[in-house]
Amino acid sequence: MTGPRRPQWFHFGPWVFSIDAAQALIAASPHDTRPLDVPAWAAAYGLTHLDNPNPWLTSLIGPTDTAVNRTYAMTTDLTQPLIVAQISVNKAPPGPLLIDGTHRLYRAWREHVPRLPAYVLTVEETRQIQDDRLLGPGGTSTIPPPNR
Repeated sequence: MTGPRRPQWFHFGPWVFSIDAAQALIAASPHDTRPLDVPAWAAAYGLTHLDNPNPWLTSLIGPTDTAVNRTYAMTTDLTQPLIVAQISVNKAPPGPLLIDGTHRLYRAWREHVPRLPAYVLTVEETRQIQDDRLLGPGGTSTIPPPNR
C-alpha cells in the first residue's frame, strides 16, 4: 500500500520552488517546449563530473555525487519535458535554472541524447512557484510564520 504522493520541491540557495505548482501552471496555460542542449546543460550542471573517481572534482552548481540515484535515472521517461525556471535578482537579466528533470538530464547525457524537451517558465511564472522559506523534512517550513 502506498501513501499519498509527497509534494515535490526544488531547493536552490535560499529559494524553494514548487514543482507541483509549476506542473499545474503549465497544465492550466499550455506552453510549447523548447529543445534543451543536453551536453551543455549536463556540463554546466556538473553532471559530467558525477562518475569521475577524482574526489577533487566538484561542481559549483548542481547535485553532489550522492544526490543522483543513477539506477532510477536510467528508468526515467526522456519524453517528459524538463522544467526550467527564469531567475532575476536585483533587476539583473534573467538566468535559466533547471528545477525539474535532473535525473532525465543525467540519463540523456549518459545515453548521448543531444536534446531534451523543456518547458521554460517566465520570470513572472517562476515567482508564482517560488517560496523564500526553507523547507525541512516532510515539506514543512523551518521558519516560523510571522505574527500577525
